[in-house]
Amino acid sequence: MTILPPDPDLNALRLELARLRAAHGWTYDELAARSGLARRTLIEIEQGRAVGTLKTWHALAHALGTPLDELFSTLCRGHDLPGPIDG
Repeated sequence: MTILPPDPDLNALRLELARLRAAHGWTYDELAARSGLARRTLIEIEQGRAVGTLKTWHALAHALGTPLDELFSTLCRGHDLPGPIDG
């Protein structure tokens, strides 16, 4: 039997990005300059039109001073975080 993981909450991830950017008081231009990403990329991610690559999220986590695992934990909103496999 195959057990599929729950769907990731991509909406929660983009909202967390917007929250962190606002908490720093940064515009898209400021975050773009600090992350090395294009302003358009940031807007598309925050507005849900793009997901972004792992490299993109890595750059965002560094720019925002947030551990990548903490940022990605928002993907599990609404379901349990993964844990050790029993048996």
